[in-house]
Amino acid sequence: MLDQADRNLLVDIRNVSRSFKKGSGNDVMVLDDVDLSIREGEIVGLLGRSGSGKSTLLRIIAGLIAPSSGEAKCRGSVIQGPPLGISMVFQSFALFPWLTVLQNVELGLEAQDVDRSERRKRALAAIDLIGLDGFENAYPKELSGGMRQRVGFARALVVHPDLLLMDEPFSALDVLTAETLRTDMIDLWIEGRLPIKSVLIVTHNIEEAVLMCDRILIFSSNPGRVAQELRVDLPHPRNRLDPVFRQLVDNIYARMTQRTEPRLPSVEGIPGTGMGMILNPVSTNILAGLIESLAGEPYNGRADLPVLAGTLQMEADELFHLGEALQLLRFAHLNEGDLVLTDAGMRFAHLDTDARKKVFAEHLVTYVPLIGLIRRVLDERPTHTAPAARFRNELEDFMSEDYADETLKTVVSWARYAELFAYDEQAELFSLENPQ
Repeated sequence: MLDQADRNLLVDIRNVSRSFKKGSGNDVMVLDDVDLSIREGEIVGLLGRSGSGKSTLLRIIAGLIAPSSGEAKCRGSVIQGPPLGISMVFQSFALFPWLTVLQNVELGLEAQDVDRSERRKRALAAIDLIGLDGFENAYPKELSGGMRQRVGFARALVVHPDLLLMDEPFSALDVLTAETLRTDMIDLWIEGRLPIKSVLIVTHNIEEAVLMCDRILIFSSNPGRVAQELRVDLPHPRNRLDPVFRQLVDNIYARMTQRTEPRLPSVEGIPGTGMGMILNPVSTNILAGLIESLAGEPYNGRADLPVLAGTLQMEADELFHLGEALQLLRFAHLNEGDLVLTDAGMRFAHLDTDARKKVFAEHLVTYVPLIGLIRRVLDERPTHTAPAARFRNELEDFMSEDYADETLKTVVSWARYAELFAYDEQAELFSLENPQ
């Protein structure tokens, strides 16, 4: 029985951790000792980098997976399977293509054995509320992406949940469509027209979090932990140009780009990298273009990340990956929410293509331990070849199989640009094209 003071407590997460088995039999920790409470009347945001466990936590709350340790409760009861009073909007549209809009929206009510006339009445009301009146008999293939996501919202709202979970619900949409749908949802929330009591949204879009949320939990990565909780006291509707809004966005960028203490020994690179470093797939063409942009006007070697994200129309997560790649390679460094070119980065911006490749190769070998190792192995072997499995197995001592594959793909892409070594995808074999 809940105390009077906690009658509006919807979800209570205490010391929740979640790990997954790797192919090698070892566990990969995705969430570690997470606490979270959600009460009626608030929008709470889970903000963090890709891979920080935000969606995993959402699925624990939805009852789709169980925590490895700790306790997850909904309305005072331990969550065991999907609890009543919670519904979810997914990143993908997740509609049944053979059903009409009306039939898709009715599904949740049908699962609750709501009679046909009541089901139809509530479904039509949800469709009207979400702005799709007139499209009841349309099929998903006839709708735009934004309209299909509106169907997803109507399907989640029609059951009148206490808590609406949203897993990056706007990320699959174009910028203008996402902004329209986001604004419509906020307006309905402010007007009290949504048949819900609270919202929990997962996002890696910093402006979206500040625009929508009353509280923001910033997650760190590998494993996911709540690094900081911020309260957003700005009244709705919020103005993106408000200096207080901009300052809060800047503060979050600065917080998310702070260097953390290394968990792994330093090996040939910046502290905390070594062989256990996960490399995100970042295009060398985009890296070079970003260096050129930073070196020129109006930045002259230093750019504020929120401004840069707006100018380049990039999500924060994508920009973080680019900034960290430049920092790893010593072409730039992240400093309190700014991306600042180093002397090497400024020089790179003014070199021709061949000279750029040479400098890039030198930095790869010096500052990316895995690339340095691959090159040394290829140089030392008489055949100048080495199977990818030799390096993948070593990576899997530090990370999941998926991250190991992603890291190897990034290494291949960067090394090809720098002409350091070649890779045969069919044979899964590294080699030197012109061994000396």
